[in-house]
Amino acid sequence: SYTVVRRYLRDGHLPPTSAVRVEEMVNYFSYGDAPPRRGDFALTAEGGPAIFAQTSRYRLLRFHLQARRLAPAERRPSVMMLVVDVSGSMQWENRLDTVRRSLAMLVDHLEPGDRIGLISFGATARLLVEPTADHDRLRSAIERLVTDGSTNAEAGLVMAYETLARYRQPGTTRRVILCSDGVANVGETDAERILERVHREAEGGIELTTVGFGMGNYNDALMEKLADQGDGRYAYVDDLREARRVFVEELTGTLETVASDARVQVEFDRQHVERYRLLGYENRDMKDELFRDDTADAGEIGSGHGVTALYEVKLERGVERLGAAHLATLRLRYRSTASGHFEEQEIPIDLEDLAPTWQDTSRALRLSTLVAEFAEILRGSYWAKGGDLHEVFRRAQQVSAEYPGDVRVAEFAALVGRAAELVDAGKKPGE
Repeated sequence: SYTVVRRYLRDGHLPPTSAVRVEEMVNYFSYGDAPPRRGDFALTAEGGPAIFAQTSRYRLLRFHLQARRLAPAERRPSVMMLVVDVSGSMQWENRLDTVRRSLAMLVDHLEPGDRIGLISFGATARLLVEPTADHDRLRSAIERLVTDGSTNAEAGLVMAYETLARYRQPGTTRRVILCSDGVANVGETDAERILERVHREAEGGIELTTVGFGMGNYNDALMEKLADQGDGRYAYVDDLREARRVFVEELTGTLETVASDARVQVEFDRQHVERYRLLGYENRDMKDELFRDDTADAGEIGSGHGVTALYEVKLERGVERLGAAHLATLRLRYRSTASGHFEEQEIPIDLEDLAPTWQDTSRALRLSTLVAEFAEILRGSYWAKGGDLHEVFRRAQQVSAEYPGDVRVAEFAALVGRAAELVDAGKKPGE
């Protein structure tokens, strides 16, 4: 979502509200949380004043899960199918050329034992390369990709799943990587039927990662839903710098999962918390009774991956005067890839753990607060009515100085300023 929003703003438009997903905006950034000293995860719980809330009784809580980073020797060999959209719409904005250059980066950073194949799809799907460890051959096939015809995404995905079904081997991970603008106009254009197939394959051990390219008729919502049902990741590439981040820094590092069927539960102490609100994650909610149901499908977390969640809470009257009061407990339950067993961790957060002022909060809490407020204003959230982008911009400039050399944070501040200019000029979402 962040890179989609960035592309709209760079082009002089406010993004459609449907393109703004708070949790994806927040999790675009690396906050510098420490990795676990032992075990699979380090849990962080912190909080401070909710500076954009309606009254002083509100606090903002930040919870973070940081997975351990596997050593190269721990990573299992991977079998992947690259599924590339070569339909006519991929001619626009040099989309296919960006795909070719992005995939070349990926291949350059694979391990020698990784096998990877290539499928192209336009009106029909074509298996160009069976999964192979001959990465030079794969590079040549990627360079020869050309646009052709309409878009049959279903055919490309089905062929990838059928191919990977022949490569079911103990100790090997399997994954499909779909590169497309998400515009399916032939085959199962009914998204629900495609999503059902993707979900079935994920349950069978084949993850789907989707990477979007292009704007205009780009179908961001479909690409995000496909990755969600495929137990994989969704990313959007708007330039080659972002391609390197997605295909080199992130994708190659998270090919191996640390945890599967991971779910998080935050239990609030209702004696001290009057109400609470999770920012984002609307389509990733799990019923409380399923938290310890190990048959329930949940998410995967890759090597070195981090996840942040923000809660806005309203304290009961008089709680601040207590000095010591339990507010909430964060619980993480997951199946460890290392042991194969379900494990559970938890961390409490109490009133005394909260920073008393904005200046006393961590830079991670300050940055994530500003990103969330920016997203809530752009998506027209009820909770951000009257939100002031100029105030977010002012604070973002200050926080940027606390991340010297971090181009993402500096860019974020500039994007907030750009959005404020567009709003001042009378622009509306999607214009």
